Amino acid sequence: MHQARIRPEIEVGSIRPPQRLAPYSHALGAEVRQPEPDGEVPTDSEGSAFGRLILLHDPDGHEAWNGTMRLVAFVQAEVEAALATDPLLPEVAWSWLAEALADTEITALGGTVTSTTSVRYGDISGPPRAHQLELRASWTATGIALAGHVEAFCEVLSSAAGLPPTGVTNLGVGTTAP
Repeated sequence: MHQARIRPEIEVGSIRPPQRLAPYSHALGAEVRQPEPDGEVPTDSEGSAFGRLILLHDPDGHEAWNGTMRLVAFVQAEVEAALATDPLLPEVAWSWLAEALADTEITALGGTVTSTTSVRYGDISGPPRAHQLELRASWTATGIALAGHVEAFCEVLSSAAGLPPTGVTNLGVGTTAP
């Protein structure tokens, strides 16, 4: 899992995995940090999207998994109001995952996509309204190469955060053409 090639805007590290779901487990936490206009990613910036990817392994297999290795993903991202209320958002978010996993060996893919709006009252800091996208999914890895699963998870995370595709430069507002 740690051999995955990940975009520089995404910070990934090991986190404590669940203890009772499988005999063996490993978990990664990831956060997207938006780059500054000069291209640097500041160390103290607020993340716009974060997630967890958990690997569960049972050498004896698990009937519900249809295999021995199950990956469980959770992604949460702040989104704009117009996007949060778009009725196609769940289908689009799910397509990010399905397309990202297209080159991996998987079976039994399932999950949910939720779009929420939170309204803050009183002394709670933050914007008065916040909109989030949550994607929860799990799938069974049928091969032993897991780097592609981490890369797919990070691709979904970057899509949810609104990062441009790898290799595409966001020119931004105020940029003039030569």
